[in-house]
Amino acid sequence: MDNIDIKTEMIPVLPLRGLVIFPGSIIHFDVVRKSSVQALSDGMNNNQLVFITAQKKATDGESTTDNLYSVGVLTKVLQIAKISDTTFRVVAHGLSRCKALSFTDIGAYIKAEIYEIPLKASSDSIKKEALMNMVKDMFDEFAMLNTHVPQDMILSVHDMDDAGRLADYIADNIIRDYKKKQEILETINEEKRLEKVMKMFRRENNILEIEEQIAERTKEGIDENQKEYYLREKLKAIHDELGDDEDIGTEANDYREKIEKLKTSDENKKRLLEELKRLEKTLGNTAEANVIRNYLDTCLDLPWGIYSKEKNDIPKIAAALEKNHYGLKKVKESVLEALAVRKLNPDIKGQIICLAGAPGVGKTSIAKSIADATGRKYQRIALGGVHDEAEIRGHRRTYIGAMMGRIMYAVKQSGVSNPLILLDEVDKLGNDFHGDPTSALLEVLDGEQNSTFYDHYVDLPFDLSKVMFITTANDYTAISPPLLDRMDIIHIDSYTREEKFNIAKRHLVTKQLKRHGLTAKQFKITDEALYDLIDSYTREAGVRSLERAISSLMNKVAVKIVSDEFKSEKITKKNIESYLGSRKFKPDTINKNDEIGLATGLAWTSVGGETLPIEVAVMTGSGKIELTGSLGDVMKESAHAALTCVRTMADSLNIDGEFYKTKDIHIHVPEGAVPKDGPSAGITLATALTSALTGMPVRHDVAMTGEITIRGRVLPIGGLKEKTMAAYRYGIKTIIIPQDNKPDLDEVDDVVKNSVNFVLADNINTVLDTALVKH
Repeated sequence: MDNIDIKTEMIPVLPLRGLVIFPGSIIHFDVVRKSSVQALSDGMNNNQLVFITAQKKATDGESTTDNLYSVGVLTKVLQIAKISDTTFRVVAHGLSRCKALSFTDIGAYIKAEIYEIPLKASSDSIKKEALMNMVKDMFDEFAMLNTHVPQDMILSVHDMDDAGRLADYIADNIIRDYKKKQEILETINEEKRLEKVMKMFRRENNILEIEEQIAERTKEGIDENQKEYYLREKLKAIHDELGDDEDIGTEANDYREKIEKLKTSDENKKRLLEELKRLEKTLGNTAEANVIRNYLDTCLDLPWGIYSKEKNDIPKIAAALEKNHYGLKKVKESVLEALAVRKLNPDIKGQIICLAGAPGVGKTSIAKSIADATGRKYQRIALGGVHDEAEIRGHRRTYIGAMMGRIMYAVKQSGVSNPLILLDEVDKLGNDFHGDPTSALLEVLDGEQNSTFYDHYVDLPFDLSKVMFITTANDYTAISPPLLDRMDIIHIDSYTREEKFNIAKRHLVTKQLKRHGLTAKQFKITDEALYDLIDSYTREAGVRSLERAISSLMNKVAVKIVSDEFKSEKITKKNIESYLGSRKFKPDTINKNDEIGLATGLAWTSVGGETLPIEVAVMTGSGKIELTGSLGDVMKESAHAALTCVRTMADSLNIDGEFYKTKDIHIHVPEGAVPKDGPSAGITLATALTSALTGMPVRHDVAMTGEITIRGRVLPIGGLKEKTMAAYRYGIKTIIIPQDNKPDLDEVDDVVKNSVNFVLADNINTVLDTALVKH
């Protein structure tokens, strides 16, 4: 074997997948399998020799002794380069044909006992020379038909005078099928090898001639610049010549069958069939073909004419909503009204509801409950920060990576054409050079237009009129007027103390018990403790912080239960501080004494109602007025209006008419670091001023809210529900409200109405008569 001393022990086997090496050739290949790497390593220690043979099945992952050809090549490894942690690049030189007597799997790799196959030289030199000349002539014909044959290969073939080497060289460089290469490798007789190479050349040359004829036929009448069209026609001619267009049409037939089954208009089907024709004319694996396939798949996945069965039993829906959510009467009423109308008139266009309220008041969760109660599929689209119109309407297919918009994607995900889609945080939509997504929503939310909604990607009219859209917003004034005009605004007020208590007791505690794996026996919390959580550890409009506080309590109890400190725990007002630390907020406490110049007002904040004490001090001076307490412009103007009102009533109140010249007045609203604004403290300011100027105390158990005019009229205000709850919590017995706010008393909690006396005032005289303690 080229004077190489082969040891009698077995040689490491290096199996190759889909690759055959011939004697005399130098080959480059990558080694990844661990067994092959180990065989290489041992071969390097054995004169750098390995036995290379091909696997019978190239698709097999690991080699076995049954899956290897017995004829291979003894090979010398010339070089190994590490490409990555698991890949090695190998350069090897084939030495001689060998045959394995046996294969042995030693665990890490396979070894083989091999012997060199003696070559059988031809006895007829004239026949051998004739065969070589014929092979070289056929090779020249092949090189003329195939312009990709390198010039140095042509020269090498003509310079060869060894018949066996000539056959091996051509088989190694021309034949692509590894099984045919293996057949030639296993042919020992040189003449037979040359004959097989000639047979191969005849077939290859015939194929090349047919391809040339096809190319000439398809090229006729086609402009040279129309390359794409030429390639398509060439592919079609190839399929016609080979008669194998049956498989090509299978995909198109599948698409055609699906399109015909769609429950959509004939116009839509026609458009999709046109796209299918484009696909049939396009090369199978080109980028354009994949774009068309993605488009057809997307359109076919849409729920054309598919609807879920809606529940329209109004009493059952009302009971389900009541069970899952405490309060939110307006939301529930609006939903039930919309469903009742839809039941009477199924063809009515969808109603767009906008739930506006502070964070954490249950806007998103009530939408999910509405979907469950009505039997609709639920999809949520987060619009916060969206600033590209294409997010809503999709991208046009001319762009790389184009896709449908969020609206159509939500419909696709739901699998039906009548889901409930929640457009969350619609007030936080952006607007920049990418387009205006707010304007894109106009068509989506317009019941007169969305029956033929066009997504830029789908580019077919889709009926969204059966979709129930619910939007949410923290500040509905931030929504553009045209979009706002399409919605029914439902204000969700911040929860009162009683509502928070009921929500926590009915829902939050149960939810957190399940989340923490606790039972009602292991964790208990008293009503007093829940009220304490609400008053002393949270200050919010919703119940998110309250839920986190309950979760924190359960976390700490769970640790102690797992640590076997106790088996159950009852949280009370006394021991709650040991779990959550000192109380963060101090509840308002009523002043027990009637004082001069101190009146209690009521204010609305984003986290609920608050009491607003106002202090007035009158001193001898020159008529200066001082306003302190971080007051806004509106509240400062309200203070001046109250002062003017008192001046106009000076005679009837027995106040010195010259007080505005001889007295300095200081008006202060405590908690100076907290900004305050609004007109609703007007009557409170007027009452405190009158008390300070007349010396008559203000009743400590009276609170008030209302705007004041310079003529003494009392004007209506907002947030009455939250303000009255704050007064009730503060211990107030009488609340003075504007006469025009009488209808709003229907929204006030029953517990407040049963505990507090309401006085309706249309002028300042009623306010003063109720609030001042007269001598």
